Amino acid sequence: MPGKPSKPVSASAIEKHVYKVFPNDMNSHNTVFGGMIMAKCDRLALVVAERHSAHVCVTAAVDSIHFRAPAKGNDTLLFSLSLNRSWGSSMEIGARVEAENSYTGDTRHILSAFFTFVALDEDDRPVDVPEVIPETDDQQRRYKNAQIRREGRLATRKQLSTAAGQSSD
Repeated sequence: MPGKPSKPVSASAIEKHVYKVFPNDMNSHNTVFGGMIMAKCDRLALVVAERHSAHVCVTAAVDSIHFRAPAKGNDTLLFSLSLNRSWGSSMEIGARVEAENSYTGDTRHILSAFFTFVALDEDDRPVDVPEVIPETDDQQRRYKNAQIRREGRLATRKQLSTAAGQSSD
């Protein structure tokens, strides 16, 4: 019996997807609205998950969203997302967003986040996805770190479940 199917990270990755910032993207502080960036990351992470799994996928969790710097008017946002690891039916996708000054070419890292997606079959039940094959040292590091984040998510879920059983709320 052959092993579980696998795919390299590059088979589903998105590198430097371009989004030009316009005035309607700004918040009251005159920087790019963070919710818009998060929504774009979620949509692009979905593409990565569906490319990898070849199934309909849904967002199961979003964690570790870090806004590192603001994006401003006239910036161009560059979205890079790739699959870090898969487990059964779930996958972790890492997102990195940079803001580029279109006139100087200078870029700055503005956001990092991790999305967990679950692949579904035609009856909306979780379905196994291919293993991911890290191809570079950086992808290997992200692969290992994804397991640490997963263990943290599962431990938190267990602690909250235990606490909910003891709570009078």
